Amino acid sequence: MGGCVSLLEPLVVLHTVGTSFFEMAQTLVVYNRTLELSDGQSDAAQALSMRFFLFQSIILTSCALLSMVPTNRLAARCGDRARLLCPQMGSVLGMGFLLAVLLLRLPLEVLYVGAALHGLSGWAPGFWSGVVALASLQSDRGRRTLKINTIDFCRGAAGVVGGLLSGYVYRLGQCGVALVVTAMFLVATSILYSTFLLSFPQRPPSPAEDLQPLLGQQSPGSQPSPRAAVVLVAAALVLFDVGMYGAESVLALYVLKPPLSWDSVWAGYGSAATQAMYLSSFLAVLALSSRLEDTALILLGIVSNCTGMAIMAFATHSWVYFMARAVMMFACVPMPTLKAQLSKILDAQQYGCVFGWLQLALSVSNVASTAFFTLIYPLSLTWNSGLCFLLSSAISYCSIIPVLYLNSRSIRNPYVALSGDE
Repeated sequence: MGGCVSLLEPLVVLHTVGTSFFEMAQTLVVYNRTLELSDGQSDAAQALSMRFFLFQSIILTSCALLSMVPTNRLAARCGDRARLLCPQMGSVLGMGFLLAVLLLRLPLEVLYVGAALHGLSGWAPGFWSGVVALASLQSDRGRRTLKINTIDFCRGAAGVVGGLLSGYVYRLGQCGVALVVTAMFLVATSILYSTFLLSFPQRPPSPAEDLQPLLGQQSPGSQPSPRAAVVLVAAALVLFDVGMYGAESVLALYVLKPPLSWDSVWAGYGSAATQAMYLSSFLAVLALSSRLEDTALILLGIVSNCTGMAIMAFATHSWVYFMARAVMMFACVPMPTLKAQLSKILDAQQYGCVFGWLQLALSVSNVASTAFFTLIYPLSLTWNSGLCFLLSSAISYCSIIPVLYLNSRSIRNPYVALSGDE
């Protein structure tokens, strides 16, 4: 069915606020339940919570991997709308299982079933690959970086709202029931928007004039295959994400234990500060994109993220945490900018499939990162619980290597775009 609205931003806002509410509710529910099981010992509760989220991530990623090929076939037959609808429906199902755990006092393992259903529907990789593909189709090459960063800006603004409100909504009823119900309502609304209002442009054929280099101007002579550029961009994305995601997973639990010992309201403030990085990163792209090349923006974001995460290793007071977040104000620039670069060397027919596999690769790397940091974090609790953040900073700094290599290679031999049949 056709839609009449081309704006992706309302969909992103509704979905992000809903999932922000859900993630906050799930984190607090799991931590409080494991705290009961460990007789109030916070270190033991932290270890049990990390183990639970690791297993949940493995289930989500494994099921999402199984769903990728069927989802691509479904999108080929029914249109790109399926890439957005299926993951959102799975999200509502997963939230329903959390609601059942709360109302019926079911064991936490029931959430694994919800995670499996959510993963089989496409999970976050399916949804965000559909969003990035649609944003790429709606924008020309010159404004694509700004368009995808605008999507991230809306995601961050919605995350700030969700983070600020989630702590208060959590207190309204039965230890998170109101928060989960509100999350389900918001995601259901985004499903209706995707189904009845959002329009999807036709994928254009690849004209010869669109086959431009990834960076710089095309020069006559040798034009090497852009597949190497695709690999380098993907490597930079994975390396940056491995460090960032693993540390953020630990940080969500780190703030709940001494010395910070945050309650739901402070946890909401912390979540809002995290999401505010999307806003500051968007403003940086808006102000600097006309003055700096994409490579410079990416390097700025990597340095900002890694420096702030290193400071986070010494966050024994709340003000140190928020100072570190201030240093990380450009941390969200690299991911959307690298994706925009990738879209410039792909044919429009390839967006959905390639971004889908890329998001899934990032999800697999997230599981590996979570497993690694889950192993390290409990071992470091007794002597230096900030070690994970120092490791995260070092790993993310490594993403500079493929970025600089890609830039130097592109200057010497510019790339042309991959055609649809390559």
